[in-house]
Amino acid sequence: MTSRSDVAAIIDHTLLKPEATLADVDALVAEAKELGVLAICVSPSMLPITDPGELVVATVVGFPSGQVKPEIKAAEAQRAVADGTAEVDMVINIGQAIAGDFDAVEADIRGVVEASGDALVKVIIESAALSDEQIVEVCRRAETAGAGFVKTSTGFHPAGGASAHAVSLMRETVGDRLGVKASGGIRTLEAAEEMIAAGASRLGLSGSAAILGALDA
Repeated sequence: MTSRSDVAAIIDHTLLKPEATLADVDALVAEAKELGVLAICVSPSMLPITDPGELVVATVVGFPSGQVKPEIKAAEAQRAVADGTAEVDMVINIGQAIAGDFDAVEADIRGVVEASGDALVKVIIESAALSDEQIVEVCRRAETAGAGFVKTSTGFHPAGGASAHAVSLMRETVGDRLGVKASGGIRTLEAAEEMIAAGASRLGLSGSAAILGALDA
């Protein structure tokens, strides 16, 4: 079994519900500090975070559909960095990937990478909506465009969230050159451990307390 500290060290404690309030975000930050996780991930409208302490602050761009003009994604990323985010989780244009227009996907990612400056960019590929071949090509394009991570899912797509198969395929494609974030539908310790075993180096969780609590038991 993975140690509690090892799991906490790779968690993005996440609150992206559209009905979330600033008070909810304050509670998220307090819980994240108490749990000892690495990062929080919140909607860009919730930035800046008043007192993140040692927490890494992440936000999302083009979320959740990815169907936003590239220049808008880039502007959103630039504003988020100005508002104090250290990490930007961007959603690709999934339709472009399905249509095979990977040059457009790569250009979209590159625009966000360039706009994000020193911030780490994670590329949400919505793996459950893509074929294996599309997953591999999007991961390759994310690397070429300068991203630091590839990420499975928004958690909002009807096709589903993270799977161990997708994580393994993504890890195989990017090797140790990029991080792999598993996110979407990871609600149990068993699921979290399965993602880590498949190659995830970061976990996006809304139920961090329950998963870490299972390791405390």
